[in-house]
Amino acid sequence: MPDWVQDAIWWQVHPLGFVGAERDAVDTVTHRLPRIVGWLDHLVALGCNGLALGPVFASSTHGYDTVDHLRVDPRLGDDADFEALVAAAHDKGVRVLLDGVFNHVGRAHPAFTDPARRHWFRWDGDEPAVFEGHGALVELDHTQDDVVQLVVDVMCHWLERGVDGWRLDAAYAVPPEFWARVLPVVRERFPEVYVVGEVIHGDYAGIVGESGMDAVTQYELWQGVWHGLAEGNLFETAHALQRHDGFLEAFVPWTFVGNHDVTRIVDQVGEPLLPHALVLLCTVGGTPAVWSGDEFGWHGIKEHRAGGDDAIRPEFPADPLAVEGGAVFALHQELVGLRRRHRWLHRARTEQLHLTNEQLVYRTAADGGALVVALNLADEPAVVPSSGELVAGRGEVRGRDLELPAHGWAVLAG
Repeated sequence: MPDWVQDAIWWQVHPLGFVGAERDAVDTVTHRLPRIVGWLDHLVALGCNGLALGPVFASSTHGYDTVDHLRVDPRLGDDADFEALVAAAHDKGVRVLLDGVFNHVGRAHPAFTDPARRHWFRWDGDEPAVFEGHGALVELDHTQDDVVQLVVDVMCHWLERGVDGWRLDAAYAVPPEFWARVLPVVRERFPEVYVVGEVIHGDYAGIVGESGMDAVTQYELWQGVWHGLAEGNLFETAHALQRHDGFLEAFVPWTFVGNHDVTRIVDQVGEPLLPHALVLLCTVGGTPAVWSGDEFGWHGIKEHRAGGDDAIRPEFPADPLAVEGGAVFALHQELVGLRRRHRWLHRARTEQLHLTNEQLVYRTAADGGALVVALNLADEPAVVPSSGELVAGRGEVRGRDLELPAHGWAVLAG
């Protein structure tokens, strides 16, 4: 993993939704990427220093049905717009991550109807293999040398244009040995590239080790955070933290409490417990990402139907000042700032000091630094065993105990 990743905190954006692009592909180029440039100061004010972009390549609909990996989607703009976005980000000290959809392509991809490239795809007789039942998404054959070369060429093409890393979409569906062939070739030319794979479940550490990726997405922790908070079952959250500590022995996961594929965190846990989810994200080991809009406390329910992601991938206004920051934005600033002042949190491990269904106290530590985090999910105040200087949140230290208000949280010097 490149050294720079220790300080990376990402702001994740789905470009097609963010700029209000048409639902289906068009031929006319509309220069909408500059709208994202206009939000870079907001990203920095939030405390982030990385821009994680969803799909930007030419596609038929939502971006994950690619038809040309080497062309910017006309609904977003052109190469000049993209290069201007990367340059503007770098001028502000912001790294840029691209979303590589390499498990499958859209049926309109020219290779799919080219007899000379039929071997690029997996077939069952005359029928192509499709991704998770989606007939529009045809799966590549990752045993083929030409597919290895395709992905190497695409990754290097955009790294040459200044991007800093890649998110590998649906990496869980691609054999790890494929990435073990691709990534060394890419890293030979771009040794500072950061690569994180989308992996929902499975042997995280094993996949990282076999594939050569730097990290995978920590869906186990996401599940343990939102579900534990929503159900008032911090034993579930505590178990997820223990599992997370084990992964940190092998790699530093990509951590999140929201993204482009899931119901927004405020709708998962409710407004009173939204701070607790963010406290967990910002005080445990990992490379954290904030899903754009979560910092405003925006709502959005994912629905399993055509267009069911629209609510969680809304259009953003051209002017960031048109959105009122409010208390949720201030909380993000506070907790992201806390993390920045304690760089060691990137590889921190946790030790659980107190645990009930509705209260959790844990110590998070690494490299000689330590903090103590206390959470109370209950509708009434709670006293938990903890002491030290209050760093963030609310609570009253009384000797060796800490009184938390209802739905309270606190971070103490460890």
